[in-house]
Amino acid sequence: MGVPYNELENRMKRFRAEMDKKDPQWEIAVIFTKIDQYYFTGTMQDGILVIPADDDPTFWVRRSYERALEESKFKDIRHMNTFRDISQTFEKIPDTIYLETEAMPLALYERFTKYFPIKEYKKADRIIGMLRAIKSKYELRIMRKSGKIHQHILEEIVPELLYEGMSEAELGAELFQIMIEEGYHGITRFGMFDTEMLLGHIGFGDTPLYPSYFNGASGNRGLSPAAPLLGSRQRKLKKGDLVYVDIGFGIEGYHTDKTMTYIFKGEIPEKAEKAHNKCLEIQEKISKMLKPGTSPAGIYKTIMDGLDDEFRKNFMGFGENQVKFLGHGIGLVIDEVPVIAEKFKDPLEENMTLAIEPKKGIQGVGMVGTENTFIVTRKGGKCITGENPGLIPTT
Repeated sequence: MGVPYNELENRMKRFRAEMDKKDPQWEIAVIFTKIDQYYFTGTMQDGILVIPADDDPTFWVRRSYERALEESKFKDIRHMNTFRDISQTFEKIPDTIYLETEAMPLALYERFTKYFPIKEYKKADRIIGMLRAIKSKYELRIMRKSGKIHQHILEEIVPELLYEGMSEAELGAELFQIMIEEGYHGITRFGMFDTEMLLGHIGFGDTPLYPSYFNGASGNRGLSPAAPLLGSRQRKLKKGDLVYVDIGFGIEGYHTDKTMTYIFKGEIPEKAEKAHNKCLEIQEKISKMLKPGTSPAGIYKTIMDGLDDEFRKNFMGFGENQVKFLGHGIGLVIDEVPVIAEKFKDPLEENMTLAIEPKKGIQGVGMVGTENTFIVTRKGGKCITGENPGLIPTT
């Protein structure tokens, strides 16, 4: 199957147009990261994509050249052994090169510049990020499919998996197997440097209030300090627990993000239920503002200005671990741009996709709230992961 040729061509045309707009004198951009390579070529290999301003782009592959040819419909794929092979095709090495500075290690940069002795580099990250933020019909079709399966798993399957005495890790393991059977591509990817994630955050009771290095509203203890992922083997499900499942799902590289809560054989305090319902109201209010031309910073300010001091306490986190955003772009990675936060002022555009996640920590209870994935439309956000309000009762 693979990414269609016309899709790849359109992405490259859009990239060149944005580069021409940002810097009419640009000469070359070089793409090293596998996610961006996949976006432009439809395959992930050990190689680099070279995009000259005045010539056709070339995807140079060290390993596996054969696999790249099989998987990709990209026009020009060539084999390389070292960066020297690429440099020898240039009559003159440009003085300035655009690079993905957020993800390129210094050691790789040094190896590259041994054969490309440039005078300076410039940042291509934001240009590529904003390109990826606006989804094509092809991408939206995949994300809608992901969202439908995601909804089915969290709203219909998970309640049937819960039993007294199971551990958070056991729930995660069972969930992973089911997700694979349902078409999951097997990984929840993040663009943030050196960030690992296995499914997402799964927690019983107040586990999601535990601090985490991950920049999100919730946390968990994980399997161990060496792998603070998935869930704890020791924390067992007991009657009256609030169950919190915040996981990414995805197919063919494209993710959706969704959080669902469940009440296991009991009830939760009224204050927690009220806080949860307030989060649902916030999600609805944000979704109505997800229209082209609206500023993410404006959305953030509108919501935060409308909250009283009591609700702000432990909103979007717990204790000292509150985050300063209400949602984030999503696609080939979970954490894309734009972000519903104070500093993101560029207006939303039609067919951007965002995960909106108002949440609040409740001491002694856990994390309440919601998260769903939306498409920006002229009529407001279109939810593609379902509209179940959460706090699903289980018996």
